[in-house]
Amino acid sequence: MKPSPHYHLKYKICVSGAAETGHCAKDALDKAKEIGREIVRHGAILITGATTGFPYWSAIGVKEEGGFSIGVSPAVSEKEHIEIYNLPVDYMDMIIYTGFNYSGRNLLLTRSADAVIIGCGRMGTLNEFTIAFEDDKPIGILEDSGGSNNLIKEIIKKANRGPGKVVFDTNPKILIEKVIELIKKDKLIKV
Repeated sequence: MKPSPHYHLKYKICVSGAAETGHCAKDALDKAKEIGREIVRHGAILITGATTGFPYWSAIGVKEEGGFSIGVSPAVSEKEHIEIYNLPVDYMDMIIYTGFNYSGRNLLLTRSADAVIIGCGRMGTLNEFTIAFEDDKPIGILEDSGGSNNLIKEIIKKANRGPGKVVFDTNPKILIEKVIELIKKDKLIKV
């Protein structure tokens, strides 16, 4: 069987969520790991903000499942990433050092992805959500994970911009399946 000229293309799914998770639901980090596993099971690649907390746990799930994980760092170098931002380097196969601090990193992070999963979050997670929403990206919201996620339905409603490409679920497997279906609708090259 001759391989497709596009066999190397994989869906890139960003997982966004709080770096500090004390306010998250009790099972939020377990669900983050399961989201990572489901990303791999669906043949996709994980992209995170190369940070701690919810995104970090999704990267652990990806690596436990044998997948590929990319981190997009706010730092200019590995040294700054570790010593200034105090961010991890494990569970990522590749880290891209942007030097754009958090707000610039968030823009590159979401724009690099085919879809964004929002877990238990804080202000930065809302920033990543609004960028993805403005860019009309497929977005999956992990309901009942805590934090700023509880505000997203209200934000969408009060913004008067329509529902966007946003799906909700409490189950990581179902959430990833819903997001994959949205990604497929956007793709020109089918893999």
